Amino acid sequence: MSKIKVLFVCIHNSARSQMAEAWLNTLYGDRFRAVSAGLEPGTLNPYAVRAMNEVGVDISGATTKSVFELLQADQRFDYVVTVCDPEAAERCPVFPGEGSRLHWPFPDPSRVQGNDAEKLEQARVVRDAIRRQIEKWAPTTD
Repeated sequence: MSKIKVLFVCIHNSARSQMAEAWLNTLYGDRFRAVSAGLEPGTLNPYAVRAMNEVGVDISGATTKSVFELLQADQRFDYVVTVCDPEAAERCPVFPGEGSRLHWPFPDPSRVQGNDAEKLEQARVVRDAIRRQIEKWAPTTD
């Protein structure tokens, strides 16, 4: 049986989509193959890397990718999940053969103002919220 292919999309592919990709592959990699991409790929958020590392998931080697490159490469996904704000989600292209489009809005850790500890704490909050959403969704998905 082939794995269910899921694309997680956010603006910069630097935190939320990277964490979602890692969680789905870590927790349910036997059934799913997740990738992530961004509308305007940036650099990997160091707070997302640190927050995931705290729970034993290493995303430090991840690279940011363009959603448009995946589209041009004719990649096909069973699910496309936007994890950014609704306005940014509207900019996400429609993928050929797209089975379902979902929207799970999470706050952007890169927008947090404050010191190092406050930024890391917000990345933890988002990390845990993404995990809860995936744990709720994945077991019910065929």
